Amino acid sequence: YILLFLGIISLWWHWRARDRMKVTNLTGKYIFITGCDTGFGNMAAKIFDKKGFRVFASCLTETGAKELKAVTSKQLQTVLLDVRDSDSIKKVAAWVKAEVQSEGLWGLVNNAGIMGPPAPTDWLDIEHFREPIEVNLIGLINVTINMLPLIKKAKGRIVNVSSVGGRLAFSGGGYFPSKFGVEGFNDSLRRDMKAFGVKVCCIRPGLFKTGLSNPAKIMKEKEVIWNKLPPDIKKQYGEEYFQKDAAKKEKLSKICLNKDISPVVQCMEHALTSLHPRAHYIVGQDAKLFWNPLSRMPVFIQDFLL
Repeated sequence: YILLFLGIISLWWHWRARDRMKVTNLTGKYIFITGCDTGFGNMAAKIFDKKGFRVFASCLTETGAKELKAVTSKQLQTVLLDVRDSDSIKKVAAWVKAEVQSEGLWGLVNNAGIMGPPAPTDWLDIEHFREPIEVNLIGLINVTINMLPLIKKAKGRIVNVSSVGGRLAFSGGGYFPSKFGVEGFNDSLRRDMKAFGVKVCCIRPGLFKTGLSNPAKIMKEKEVIWNKLPPDIKKQYGEEYFQKDAAKKEKLSKICLNKDISPVVQCMEHALTSLHPRAHYIVGQDAKLFWNPLSRMPVFIQDFLL
């Protein structure tokens, strides 16, 4: 028993030491981050700029790009990109190729994403599903495909921001199917790229305080849909359903919401700088203590709790 205990401690110590090993000479390396207007991407662009990376920060809006440029160094470059637009992705990829030249692109952080209305499926039409899937999954794949030759040239890193919602769907709508898709794409890409020395990592944040997960905004979108529902569907759910559901979601948000978003950016940094990055990063106390363990439990337990 003593030998077994010592063996476990030795393996754990070895893993910790391996986890802390860093890649050398990363100053001046190029990285491309999507979704830098606000949230995780915005903080990541600022931090990586300070750490000496040459950051290409893509923003959806001119306002977001100007605000980011105003608080970062001259080395950081912003570019407007809507990941739903294939032509725009191709143009940005060509611009990045001209900038990095023979050095290639060390890091790609696929962070851009939207929530869409998380509502019961029979409240929604196909467009409610289409937009999150177009942004969170198709856009992510499209950006990756266009940047992949530059990543392979540098033997660099791809970091895909998924969610605990990519392991456990706890509401209707397009967000969860999109994140399940990201998980599948990430795993197949990681195996495809292994032979080329490209590391592919997936980050699974829990519920963090960002514009994406603003409870008031989500409930407002849901209320608009509720008010447009046919009378028969409203009758099926009951007039009190919306208020009860809103109260439960507010309670869940208070319990689970992580206010500090920096742990997600720290995982991005580890994925970009570690000699041995992890395949998956689970971030947030709610993700580690509740959502991730629940995702591994039998379905009847998941359904009962949710």
